[in-house]
Amino acid sequence: MTMARRALVFALLVFSAIGPAFAQDLIVGVASVIDGDTIEIHGQRIRLFGIDAPEGSQLCVRPTGERWYCGQRASFALADRIGRATVSCQPRDFDRYGRVVAVCFKGNEDLNRWMVASGWAAAYKQYSLDYVADELGARRSRINIWSGEFEMPWDWRLQHRRR
Repeated sequence: MTMARRALVFALLVFSAIGPAFAQDLIVGVASVIDGDTIEIHGQRIRLFGIDAPEGSQLCVRPTGERWYCGQRASFALADRIGRATVSCQPRDFDRYGRVVAVCFKGNEDLNRWMVASGWAAAYKQYSLDYVADELGARRSRINIWSGEFEMPWDWRLQHRRR
């Protein structure tokens, strides 16, 4: 067996052993909101699974033509929803930046779902279909980011990333 194959087998054994344990370890505490889809608990950055909120400097356009900082407002909405309550997060994965990707709850309320259903984030269909129905409801109600025009956060980041 080659060295590369041995390393692969070892990695698979390690990940299969820690995978189920990782999925069960909750991250619990008072959360600080970083942006509309990222929080921090006890110094651990947590990306909200299956959603994508506008970036802090991203502008949306109201039906009147007025431009507004929808990413900033999404962050404020999440912070207001959480308040000083304890948040519990169920890890699902890690992203390319090393952040835990998780579904987070305030009590029994799925905060990821609340962000999408309230029109502050889009369902991140590239990674999950869990919140598609919630996005459809927000779109139909034309609330918050869906009230006018905006660029999907993933497209906005592609155009505005630092070069």
